Parts: sequence; structure tokens; C-alpha cells
Amino acid sequence: MRALVQRVSSAAVTVEDRRVAAIGSGLLVLLGVTHDDGEADADRLAAKVRALRVFPDAEGRMNEPLGEREILCISQFTLYGDTRRGNRPSFVAAAPPERAEPLYERFCERAGAARGVFGAMMAVELVNDGPVTLLLET
Repeated sequence: MRALVQRVSSAAVTVEDRRVAAIGSGLLVLLGVTHDDGEADADRLAAKVRALRVFPDAEGRMNEPLGEREILCISQFTLYGDTRRGNRPSFVAAAPPERAEPLYERFCERAGAARGVFGAMMAVELVNDGPVTLLLET
């Protein structure tokens, strides 16, 4: 699994002109699933995201975990796009939807995340805070 994690002041996702989720201060997670990922990967990654110390403490250092802040998670198979052989990405490393969706849902449940709509064309808005962006992998 891959998670592109961004610290945000706010984030929202819209599907077909309908806002389906929005958060205030917290983390926006773009989540990709590959073929050999399993439930343990989803659980481990969700725990890691919740424990990330990327918020400023009283001294302004990145030292505070998520706490009461929110998470918005968006399914993102393109995180497994491969452009090593040309300019058109290959997505063969991405898990098929029937494998990826249950793991995406499990990650969201374990992380306590608001979510987009799996497989839908989504418009994602965010105000990146910092900016702070991290790539996590299991």
C-alpha cells in the first residue's frame, strides 16, 4: 500500500457536483493498493497515519500527532502508475477494484477517515498546510 499524506487546513471531495465529504484541519490521504496487499497492511498503515507527528507543538516543531483532527481518504490507483518505459503510465501494479476496494474501506475504518467514492471521478480540494507531504509504504 502507498499513502500520499498531506497536512491540510481543510479538504473536500466532490462527486458529480455533490460534496460527499469535507474536513477541517487534519490529513488528506491518497491511498493506493497493490496486488499483494492484505488486511494487515491496511491496519498497519492506518495506525501509522494516525500516529504521524506532523503537527506543530507549542514550540512550532512538527511533534504532535493527529489527535482530534480529521482524516479524508481518497482511493488513488494512480499512485502505482509506472512511467519508467515511456510517457503513458502503466497501472499493472495497481490492484484490481475487487481487491482494492475492501482494503481501502478497511483502511478508512481503522483510520476513522471520511472518504471519497471508490472508483468515482472525484474533484478533490485542499489547502495544504506547510506544505507537509509524506509518502508512506507498507
